[in-house]
Amino acid sequence: MAVLAVQQIRRMRGGAQGQLMLGADGYAYVVKFQNNPQHVRVLANEFLASRLALAAGLTAPEVELVEVSSWLVEHTADLEIDQGKTRVKCQPGLQFGSRFVGGTMPGQVVDYLPEEHLAEVKNLAEFAGILALDKWTGNSNGRQAVFVKKQREKRYRAVFIDFGYCFQAGDWKFEDIPLRGVYHRNDVYKDVGGWESFEPWLTRIETMAAETVWAAASEVPPEWYGGDLAEMESLVEKLLARRCKVRDLIEGFGKSDRRPFPKWGGGGGESEDGAWKGDRWDISIAGRVV
Repeated sequence: MAVLAVQQIRRMRGGAQGQLMLGADGYAYVVKFQNNPQHVRVLANEFLASRLALAAGLTAPEVELVEVSSWLVEHTADLEIDQGKTRVKCQPGLQFGSRFVGGTMPGQVVDYLPEEHLAEVKNLAEFAGILALDKWTGNSNGRQAVFVKKQREKRYRAVFIDFGYCFQAGDWKFEDIPLRGVYHRNDVYKDVGGWESFEPWLTRIETMAAETVWAAASEVPPEWYGGDLAEMESLVEKLLARRCKVRDLIEGFGKSDRRPFPKWGGGGGESEDGAWKGDRWDISIAGRVV
């Protein structure tokens, strides 16, 4: 069942030109429309990758299908897409909705933290887990996160958002480039000291049941990918086949010029290749899924 959108609240930043909208269930959602400037498949990517992140136990918003009526579009001036020289109305129908992190109260959600506060984030270790997810799904954008806390809390919690460029956005292919799909600040990886730092999320990805992936894909409305069921089936089959590649892709990032893992074999440089291989073998030989 889709959630019915009852009110537009405000425009959101970002290339997809999403809208913050109130649902009939009382929750606020960041809604991305089928005729967004990026690609209609961005909606499918957001839904599928978000469901996979949640299945892996990562902190991501709940996602829903959101029905936006023709009446609401026609009677809300701001429900428009800026196409540069022209503006067009948002397309009514089924859209992607991500539950708005922290609700609508101001001051509880930020998208940047200074170094001293970033180090105190409750679930900082999860950045290793979301790295594994982004490498699995071929996220071709930088990893996005927001930080939320309740009014009386002192420490923030990271929530991972924006999965639209997984599967290479509208292309639905995988170009495994080491510096794609990673967070822009090395601080979040400073405590990674070996494969154990990626647990339990890495093993959950490697052993994720095929039924879980197929079930998530089956919930994606066909109009979000042109109704080509064969394309969706091909995407899922590639995803399942890639589960055994995730460690190799993480190693590729670890050995990059960014040297993101200073506590793991000197940062994963080429001179430490033996340390990487030995660590990987000891931890993973019993549990990897091919």
